Amino acid sequence: MSAGGLTVGLEPAPVAKRGRRLTPMVYLLIAVAALAVLSAVRVLTGATDLTSNGTVQAALTAAVPIAMAALAGLWAERAGVVNIGLEGMMVLGTFGAGYAGYQWGPWAGVAFGLFLGAIGGLLHAVATVTYGVDHIISGVAINLLAPGAALFLSKLYFADAPGGGQKQSPRIADAEKVSIPGLSDLLGTIEAKRWFFVSDFAGILRGLTTEVSLLSVLAVVLIVGTTYVLWRTPFGLRLRSCGEAPTAAESLGVNVYKYKYYAVVASGAFAGLGGAFLAVSSGQFRDGQTGGRGFIGLAAMIFGNWRPGGLATGAGLFGYTDAMALRGSDAVHALLLLLGIALIVVAVIQYRSGHSVLSGVAAAIGVLFGWWYFSSAEVPPELVGAAPYVVTLLVLGLASQRLRVPRAVGEVYRKGQGK
Repeated sequence: MSAGGLTVGLEPAPVAKRGRRLTPMVYLLIAVAALAVLSAVRVLTGATDLTSNGTVQAALTAAVPIAMAALAGLWAERAGVVNIGLEGMMVLGTFGAGYAGYQWGPWAGVAFGLFLGAIGGLLHAVATVTYGVDHIISGVAINLLAPGAALFLSKLYFADAPGGGQKQSPRIADAEKVSIPGLSDLLGTIEAKRWFFVSDFAGILRGLTTEVSLLSVLAVVLIVGTTYVLWRTPFGLRLRSCGEAPTAAESLGVNVYKYKYYAVVASGAFAGLGGAFLAVSSGQFRDGQTGGRGFIGLAAMIFGNWRPGGLATGAGLFGYTDAMALRGSDAVHALLLLLGIALIVVAVIQYRSGHSVLSGVAAAIGVLFGWWYFSSAEVPPELVGAAPYVVTLLVLGLASQRLRVPRAVGEVYRKGQGK
């Protein structure tokens, strides 16, 4: 069987032709060019927060929960199950971290948040895989029930706890943070010089190597581990075959139900981990803490074309815009120019790919952002917080031409249906 590049069987099957894959050197050149543009915008606008180590640290903190939600969606959808309930599973993770974290420490909170997220995933799997409930309906139900359950349990367990309340837990200790010894001071000195490119690179590197939470390190390990497990092991091949051609996989002896359960429970666990990170990094559970990050995680997954590396890039993009919004109006004002330049580049790429309509739209929006920057002194405070969501919509709209969705995602599977 060959399904979207998957080969299941005793003999290799031909793989469909695809566009040329970019080499690591090309990715490196793209990263260098992007940093050069970022540095040029920083010099032109005077917005030092664009590449400061504080912004990078804030972006990393904001990106990790989104990346975990995106990774959760990846596991479920690669097995053929749409998990729109990521937001609710993240909410369960925040409560779990709040409940166990203040009593037994942050790592107990992380473990319990992951466990409650997995329970949410199990409920979704029972509904969709066993009983054939529509995936969207099941996910929406979880999104409606989980916040209510978390608020009820919060009132039950936190209202009378020291430092707690009806909508928040007592304080939670943060997870340990690590730094590379001796590197922070050297990079800080270079960053303070405000040299073109060099200081910006130093600021970014300093933010990625100084006071980094072990939870962030864990997130990187999980993304890399997912790449290996799903694309380099027989387990991953069987799981992905369930999202591409489940009847063909069944004919070759794959227990499709079992692999869908594995994937959706793991999806819930990853979402719960993202929620637990939110609670632990902020120091407590709060009602409404997820703030739609489960949905942004889905957007990052789609932007990443159902690939771990792509979703990590998408999560980093959304985390960066979120960090810029926290920095204030001046930083977001500079972000307008940066987005304008980025959209012009996208327009050129889309035009060279033959997508003239999409190229025109990207160019028009890019020019609009550039005009907005040069014709205004600041961004209205009401729009500062909306920046991450605007970027989400733009990314989805401009990335939609190159997406490759798992073929059987969202379909109700029944054993023996191909006979």
